[in-house]
Amino acid sequence: MNPHPDLTSGVLHGLGWYYLILFVMNLLWTVRSFKVDGEFKKSTPILGGMPVATVWAVLTSILLMLSAAHFTGGSSPEKFMIRLPEWFKNPVDAYFANPVIYFAGSVGLYWAMIRFREWWVQDTVAYTMLQLSLIFMGLSLSDYDFRQIVGKPDNVPIVAMLFIVSFLTWIYFKRAVDNDNRIAQGRPLFEQENNEKVLVWPDLVYIELICMVVLTAVLVFWGIALEAPLEEPASSVKTPNPSKAPWYFLGLQEMLVYFDPWLAGVVLPGIILGGLIAVPYIDFNKGGNGYYSFKERSFAISTFLFGFFPLWIALIVLGTFLRGPNWNFYGIYELWDVHKVVAANNVNLSEFFWNSPLFSWMYGGLPKGDSFMGSPTLTLLLRESPGILLTLGYFALLPPLLGLTVLRKYFVKMGILRFLVFSNLALWMAVLPIKMLLRWAFSLKYIVGIPEWFFNI
Repeated sequence: MNPHPDLTSGVLHGLGWYYLILFVMNLLWTVRSFKVDGEFKKSTPILGGMPVATVWAVLTSILLMLSAAHFTGGSSPEKFMIRLPEWFKNPVDAYFANPVIYFAGSVGLYWAMIRFREWWVQDTVAYTMLQLSLIFMGLSLSDYDFRQIVGKPDNVPIVAMLFIVSFLTWIYFKRAVDNDNRIAQGRPLFEQENNEKVLVWPDLVYIELICMVVLTAVLVFWGIALEAPLEEPASSVKTPNPSKAPWYFLGLQEMLVYFDPWLAGVVLPGIILGGLIAVPYIDFNKGGNGYYSFKERSFAISTFLFGFFPLWIALIVLGTFLRGPNWNFYGIYELWDVHKVVAANNVNLSEFFWNSPLFSWMYGGLPKGDSFMGSPTLTLLLRESPGILLTLGYFALLPPLLGLTVLRKYFVKMGILRFLVFSNLALWMAVLPIKMLLRWAFSLKYIVGIPEWFFNI
């Protein structure tokens, strides 16, 4: 009588095809491992003298058995044993439904990606990570709520995007690590050693034609297999819950949670575009020009990747898979219950300051009306003075302080004007995670809140 069964015959058969594809992938990789690693030339670090290809052969056999089990288990799907247990789902839901842990985890993954780049760019390690993620995806698809979110036609491209972005990032780091090692050893760069030139016609045009035909075929089959996510005609009396922007605007929609529309919808996107335009004029480093390298451009690349992964990709994932009805946070295995109510008591910085025990006793709490010098304007400015001073100090005092301390090298090479532009762009980029963490951890709504003037920060 369960209206939302985790597993049905159709789901089991679909997962059977899924694991069959993984079986073929790993069968080909096993052959590749045997040819590349040799029979006894390269052993596993944990299992000692066992050849690497043997490990892949065992995994390939397991995937074949998994596929067969899913194809033959459709007669009684409610008794099918291969599914994620509840003891695993609950802590995972607690992780993803907690935005502080989620954001800290995304920053931790970003740090690990850079710190251990020489390890994970290895072919075997990268392929192992791919297989683990695909197997995790397959096991997660046995959960009804996860399947409802990931399987939505307009969410499928976002899942594909995550794998595509990961693949392209791996290509960059693999080439960069290789070139960094070549530079350290005094060898020619990869781009110099493999610089065979080809003609635009017919070589490049022929490849582009093939790609165009393949992509057209993929889009046609995609459109046939997945129904267009069309809903009922729009109505002002019945709006979707949650009402979400297209995936490429979900980061912007998430920013609107923490900032006023004028700031999140106009100022911050304008600063992003202006910053991208200014980057070529700010950058003084000539290293890494025309070839892949991380060590020669470590600061610039790390800054870009921080803005791209934790501050953009992570927000798209958050808005797509973790934001549910009423814009609440939900775990990836949690039911999107429209009746879920999360108490929110967000307060401004001025309320934190003036209503604290010390200032509440000395000044009687939050200034109101015209209590300061008989002027409503001066009273309002006094009320928001902690946030105003903090904001001015952040943008006026931090740049010279950074230029004289941790970023002195950049200040000397850039000069005053370029460094001020660079430091302010960096501070604006840091505003988003700071405001997000303040909202999540302390329920801070605005640092400066002046609704009387429609000015909130």
